[in-house]
Amino acid sequence: MTIEWRYTTHQDLGVLSLTGFLGADAVARFTGAVGWALARGTGPVILDLTGLRGWSAGGQLAVAQAARQLADEGRRLELAAIPADGSLVPDGSHPPIPVHGDLATALATHQDVSSPAREWCSDDWPGAGNPAVQG
Repeated sequence: MTIEWRYTTHQDLGVLSLTGFLGADAVARFTGAVGWALARGTGPVILDLTGLRGWSAGGQLAVAQAARQLADEGRRLELAAIPADGSLVPDGSHPPIPVHGDLATALATHQDVSSPAREWCSDDWPGAGNPAVQG
């Protein structure tokens, strides 16, 4: 089982949404999505986990690594809607990661969030056949 992802840019903010299960077999795909976000956006990245069914310890460590990678580029990672088990990233070596109850709350913490400017997604993201969505 793996993940699907969608990255949406706003002015000075990005939202990386995941579906599926973030386990060991999905870490490389997640890392690629984070690289995509780094190359195509600016400002903080909200990792929207609303559609994530769960994550393994390895998946959580990949999130911690993403926080470090973004921090190295002067950007911050924020989490929205962590999986239902309530677990957080266990690695204390990452920069602080704000956690929001849901995506709407995460977006509300950023003033003047513009409507989405561009969107990219993995091939099997729901609605990926839509010509407005680029994958």
